[in-house]
Amino acid sequence: MKKTAFFLLTCIGVIASAYIGIGEKPVPIPPSKQRGGGNAQDGYRYLVNGDYVRGGLPLNIFRMGYISFDSSLLPRTGLNANIPYDFTAQRAANGEVIVAPNCLQCHASVFDGKLVMGLGNAGVDFTKGRGINARSLTALENLLKKKFPKQYEASAAFLQVTKTIAPDLVADVRGVNLADHLAALLVAHRDPATFRWSDSALLPKNHAVVPTDTPPWWLLKKKNAMFYNGFGRGDFGRFLMASNLLTTGDTSESRLVDEHMPDLLAYIYSLKAPVYSGSIDRPLATKGKAVFEANCSGCHGTYGKNGKYPNLLIPSEVIGTDSLLYASNYSTPQFVDWFNRSWFRQGDHPAQLVPFSGYIAPPLDGVWITAPYLHNGSVPTIEAVLDSRQRPRYWTRNFKKNDYDYKRVGWIYQEGPQAKAGWYNTDLPGYRNTGHTFGDALSDAERKAVIEYLKTL
Repeated sequence: MKKTAFFLLTCIGVIASAYIGIGEKPVPIPPSKQRGGGNAQDGYRYLVNGDYVRGGLPLNIFRMGYISFDSSLLPRTGLNANIPYDFTAQRAANGEVIVAPNCLQCHASVFDGKLVMGLGNAGVDFTKGRGINARSLTALENLLKKKFPKQYEASAAFLQVTKTIAPDLVADVRGVNLADHLAALLVAHRDPATFRWSDSALLPKNHAVVPTDTPPWWLLKKKNAMFYNGFGRGDFGRFLMASNLLTTGDTSESRLVDEHMPDLLAYIYSLKAPVYSGSIDRPLATKGKAVFEANCSGCHGTYGKNGKYPNLLIPSEVIGTDSLLYASNYSTPQFVDWFNRSWFRQGDHPAQLVPFSGYIAPPLDGVWITAPYLHNGSVPTIEAVLDSRQRPRYWTRNFKKNDYDYKRVGWIYQEGPQAKAGWYNTDLPGYRNTGHTFGDALSDAERKAVIEYLKTL
């Protein structure tokens, strides 16, 4: 059996090397054992109504900041009947109603007027003056202490954590996710064994912001590891519950959240990639499939009834995309070390982080709707992914509505001669749009055909 497994892995490596360069070796990712027995419906209910983030703002304060929103995007009942889809109302231990951010802040997005569950939110704004304001939180804290002590009691932990991390949670451009940076900030203040919070940092902080584009949840069922660099190994539930670090009192609370993770994973596994909403030239897509399978499938897999995904890590010298994300695991190893000696790695379903100098070649199901592209969201269209000469250096897009480009497949964007505040600036470390130039070798006709095929996935 071991010889057979070794032979299969070797074959995968040989096949993939034909498409990424002779002599370069992708690294197969072994499967990680997951907890089974989850109920997808229960997972959905916990996702949209659960108290995995046990803290937030008092309801009346929250209402002052969220006056206009479309509650029909995610119909809910009870306390959440008139709450934005990416927040969850809950009753604190002292009876006060508080409102907390939920997972849909990052893992759901509106497209063509509908909420797409599992689609990464590419519209978040953590630029200066738009994210969390520590000064405002301190003022609110003082107000609640004096005028509404019960509300302060219910929200104190949330306010303390958010005002502590706020100064470092700032992005240079709009539309990128700071989840990796947020996690690093939180663990810097938490004891790895107990998860108890410390107002002063317990680890040296990394002030360099690492931007990412949130990958779609429906790909997870194919993956043997989590995250762009494939370093999330072991139990996926332990990673999915990481948002609990925002407000957990200690690991006794985290254990309660952990019990729901098989259900949440079952729900995530049930998600399917959205069907392309435009027209498709089927004969051209058929030609594109042949080009794709000859040039791209060695890393990204094949699709259809007998499709297979190889789960390969591609070395940095091969992929060539911005290195800040994977390199930060080596330049600031204290965060990887924290995780690997924390509660997350304990028990009968542990998780661990295994750094790698490179990135995973992801599955491409539903890739048409997941713009922008590359791990840092630096490329606005698939056309530009396949032809690096088309990639804009400085660009922005309309964040108020989905201006979708059905020809180039991705965002309609505005390009400028220089960077402006909030624009995507590919000169910045972490934001570069280099690498993945394999499509440059294709002809214009071949690239056009591949794009048409990708619409069908």
